Amino acid sequence: MSGQQQNTAVSARKWTPLRISAYVLGLALLVGLFFAARWFFTCPCDRMPGAVLWGEVVEEPVSDWSFANEVELCQIQVQGIFPQANNLNCMATPDGKLYLSCSDCEPKRWSRLARNNENGRIRLNGLVYPVTIRHVTDPIEIDRSWAARNTKLGSNAPRPPDAQWWTFRIESRTE
Repeated sequence: MSGQQQNTAVSARKWTPLRISAYVLGLALLVGLFFAARWFFTCPCDRMPGAVLWGEVVEEPVSDWSFANEVELCQIQVQGIFPQANNLNCMATPDGKLYLSCSDCEPKRWSRLARNNENGRIRLNGLVYPVTIRHVTDPIEIDRSWAARNTKLGSNAPRPPDAQWWTFRIESRTE
């Protein structure tokens, strides 16, 4: 190999600022894709929402949701342009009706999505159930769900005003 060819080959392997920037950008994209995929497949996590609830889908309708009181938090998925999944308080009444609760719910994205599209999914103990989500406005039904919440949490807290505390009834549906 001639001297000129060697110099050309060496200069092609030099770490120029443009080449370094391209490698850094490529690495950042790979790391970003990794974390985005991890988030998509594993969240909701604590207070961070997720996208899709994964797990075995239960097709049989559920009429008695009492088993939900054994779960600390329910995971609910609502549908907009993109799905959103959240961890929420859930509680079942003695007659097996399931409710979700939400504090200061007005500005939250998931609650607006649920009011606009009542089809959702809920995950309990790794199993995913297709559900209908309905915002409850009847004070008697809200009182029943609040009593179920107090029972589940071992509390005797008074119910907050309706504007501050929203209640959603969850009913089984088939997909």
